[in-house]
Amino acid sequence: MTRTITPRLRTLVLLLLAVAGALLAGAAPASAHAALTGSDPAQGVVVDKAPTQVSLTFSEKVAMNDDSLQVLDPKGKNAEVGSPANVSGTTYAVKLKSGLAKGTYTVAYQVVSADSHPVSGAFTFSIGAPSQTVVSGVGTAAGDTVVGWLYAFGRYVSYAGFIVLAGGAAFVLACWQRGSGVRALQRLVVGGWLALTAATLWLLLLRGSYTSSGKFGEVFDLDLLGQVLQTKTGAALVSRLLLLAAAALFIAVLFGAYNRREEGEEKRDLTFGLGIGGVVVAAGLAASWAMAEHASTGLQPGIAMPVDVLHLMAVAAWLGGLTALLVALYRAPADTPIETAAVHRFSRLAFGSVLALVATGTYQSWRQLGSWSAFTETRYGQLLLVKIGLVALLVGIAWISRRWTGRLADVTDAVAAAEKAQQPEKERETERDEEREKEHVSASKAAADKGSEKNTGKGAVSGDDKRAAQLARQRAAVDTARQKRLRDADANRFGLRRSVLAEAGVAVVLLAVTTWLTQTEPGRTELEAQAATSSSSSSSSSNSSGTLTLDMPFDTGGTDGKGLVRVDLDPARVGGNEMHVYVQRPNGRAFDVPEVKVAFTLTAKKIGPLPVTPDHITTGHWSASSVQIPMAGDWKIAVTVRTSDIDQVTVSKNAQIG
Repeated sequence: MTRTITPRLRTLVLLLLAVAGALLAGAAPASAHAALTGSDPAQGVVVDKAPTQVSLTFSEKVAMNDDSLQVLDPKGKNAEVGSPANVSGTTYAVKLKSGLAKGTYTVAYQVVSADSHPVSGAFTFSIGAPSQTVVSGVGTAAGDTVVGWLYAFGRYVSYAGFIVLAGGAAFVLACWQRGSGVRALQRLVVGGWLALTAATLWLLLLRGSYTSSGKFGEVFDLDLLGQVLQTKTGAALVSRLLLLAAAALFIAVLFGAYNRREEGEEKRDLTFGLGIGGVVVAAGLAASWAMAEHASTGLQPGIAMPVDVLHLMAVAAWLGGLTALLVALYRAPADTPIETAAVHRFSRLAFGSVLALVATGTYQSWRQLGSWSAFTETRYGQLLLVKIGLVALLVGIAWISRRWTGRLADVTDAVAAAEKAQQPEKERETERDEEREKEHVSASKAAADKGSEKNTGKGAVSGDDKRAAQLARQRAAVDTARQKRLRDADANRFGLRRSVLAEAGVAVVLLAVTTWLTQTEPGRTELEAQAATSSSSSSSSSNSSGTLTLDMPFDTGGTDGKGLVRVDLDPARVGGNEMHVYVQRPNGRAFDVPEVKVAFTLTAKKIGPLPVTPDHITTGHWSASSVQIPMAGDWKIAVTVRTSDIDQVTVSKNAQIG
């Protein structure tokens, strides 16, 4: 889609850039989609004394229930007491039982972020010394279950239904008003309404299980449904259902009273009224997403929500209108073909929608990513790159469609000229039909006069009426077939059909990527969480007892060569230290290997490597006392693990000691 940039349009673009610059300059750091940024005890630490509680800090406030935060002992039994509570800001804690035994404890959490998405995870800490644990499968996100997949599918159907409903209605009102009488378009828009309504009800039922256990058996739990109705997402889904009732009235008028109106001032007034009402209903439906998802929380929600509404409406106008155009090109009756002017009007509507998408999409991308590196370093950024590529492809195909559209006018004029040239022949054919009809009527009357009295009058007249009706149907069929041949023989219309079909195919994939994006943690949040976790690990690399704990996965490449090596250095200071090395299999069980060696290197001062060969204590456990660290600094700790006579590997990590 190309256009000459007018001075007015140039001014508008500059104004948008200035506003964007002001937004970027005045933005404060914030995020959406909660992420765990810290915990006490920290992940992987070994503490001497059992803590009285476990606290978790998130990047934003989250919603919790009684089972959102669990602490499991090495045997998999619950070690927490009572329900989790908000202790300050975005920090939540749960009390622990007294007299906890030594060993490794697992902390599992399942919360709902402010943008309605469930967030889950798990980590471990140890009391006294690490140990084996029977805990497994904790921290599994509900989105990874059958309910999660069904919920994602419901979201896809709801987006598709909204796009078809809003975009199809906009196409009829703004581009092709005669289309209100085309059954294929009526079925398309009504189908969009049905899909959105059914998907909304389905999401409402799935929501309780989706944000808690993820079990399909809880889908029809009325208690869970009652809890959902009290949440922001539940309110948004109920609001969407109420707005769909108004949309049903809009559809009834559009394909009922509006279709029966003749052209004139009354129909123009009704068009204006339906246009205003349709925009209000469509904006309300779009707001039901904006008020409960990414746009509703984090950075600049007061701006982000209206921008999100505009973005969704622009998507609907473009992709929904594209779907309606495709139906009109393929399924419109031969006696009601779509006019070239209607295709031109949609081309202008699509062009405006693309401009709105570029502006709103740029703002949303900056808001959710925050940096160029997030495009490649986060899953959200990578998906966004795919989406941008698909949009660019779609615009390219749309430009081809626009070229085909430009050629339709000439062909339409040629068809009109051909029909005009054929008009005298049509008139002569009609006159011949009328003459034959008169001769047939005269012969029928003569036969009736000669016949018996029973066969006079009604029988002859009835036969004449049937014959006339049959001839009329034949003439209509011939005219329709002629129009269809002319329409299908139009190479430009055929080319437009193919390019629009290609656009629709790309749009289906684009909608799937967009749906996936709405369920993905924004890149800005992911990077902030990584930074916070790294900072937390650095600041708490040694806990209150001074113990440094490092986990390093390894793979020697041989049979049974994968596992995890954990190094504990106590008190992680200059001078003598006690070191423990634990080797585990991928399933967490102790792993006895033939040999383990450790070396310390302070690269900045060119000290080392200082080798340490720990003693084998028990299965998967090695220890060394009086490990001397000569000075404080960022030490490289390298561990060599040998799993057979020929298979070994060295893994390393840096840590601040002293």
